[in-house]
Amino acid sequence: MIWWLWVLAGIALLAFEVATPGGFFALFFGVGALLVAPLAAFGFSETVQWFAFSVLSLVGLVTLRGPMLRRLNRQPERAAELVGEQAVLLADLPAGGEGKAELRGTPWTARATSGIPLKAGQRCLVERVDGLTLWLRAE
Repeated sequence: MIWWLWVLAGIALLAFEVATPGGFFALFFGVGALLVAPLAAFGFSETVQWFAFSVLSLVGLVTLRGPMLRRLNRQPERAAELVGEQAVLLADLPAGGEGKAELRGTPWTARATSGIPLKAGQRCLVERVDGLTLWLRAE
């Protein structure tokens, strides 16, 4: 197989991984294709290229996928660390509505835990974190 076909296949697989919500399957095959491209450029036979692609992709999948998923799953623990911190509202937060708040220098989507509207610039406490949304209450 021509080396640039391996590069194209690798890029396509990496783009597929980015475009789809997945579990890091195409990622390892994309990296495997990119790693095999130099073998093709140096003239190794197609049998060697396909064997190396298979081995590299499967070894990466088996050894690295689990740790990557565990690392991603730790994020909720980090989100829980934000509870009790102070956030500053960037815009008025209407009762029952959504707004923006800044926490640790990063803008977040914010919702109020109470039915009381909050004003821009007001300091609030983080009561809980749902994904990328902070649930805030007035101090």
